[in-house]
Amino acid sequence: MMPAARESLLDAAFKALARRPWAAVRMVDVAAAAGVSRQTLYNEFGSKEGLARALVRREADGYLAGVERALAVRGDARDRLIATAEWTASAARENVLVRAVLTGFWSERLPSPSLSAVPSSSAVPAQRRADGPLPSPGDLVGAVRDRAVAVLSGPGAVRADAADLARSCELAVRLALSCVAAPPPGEDGLAELVRGALQRQSADGRVSEPSRTAGARSLP
Repeated sequence: MMPAARESLLDAAFKALARRPWAAVRMVDVAAAAGVSRQTLYNEFGSKEGLARALVRREADGYLAGVERALAVRGDARDRLIATAEWTASAARENVLVRAVLTGFWSERLPSPSLSAVPSSSAVPAQRRADGPLPSPGDLVGAVRDRAVAVLSGPGAVRADAADLARSCELAVRLALSCVAAPPPGEDGLAELVRGALQRQSADGRVSEPSRTAGARSLP
């Protein structure tokens, strides 16, 4: 099957989930909405469980792609971590599966595939990946942290600088997730919350100063 057809099936499954609980989503309806046969759907995903795993994997990958975009915005390290926090909060608010994978809370309306790998005999590479381990909340936070360190550490950075950036990124992401449940007041509430926390972290000496390591893109 062409990748575009697989994406169409995943889109149809996601739209069906918005209308009814996953338990009530029928494979035949997903196939019809995507304009393919039910057998084609089973050939691609193997089962409804396989479809669920592929859907969760796609949404997690989409969230991480958004993290990459946030880390690429113009500005210093603090601006980029704020952008990452804002993306995390908006993605978790707007996408029920992203919220579930980031928080570990799977409501009864959602599919809840095992995070462990499952046996796979699929000939489809994308499905074999989906049948592998799915990310836990800790895995996703760790992936965001590692991406931030890779992007924001300059060529002259030392281990201490990377550790500081890692702590700053974890702080930004965890503050963002707390704001999904209890949004701060004001349009810029999250940005101000993260900015203030990073400034306090810097004042406490846990974020590298520019003079300490030439080339490190520290948080001013």
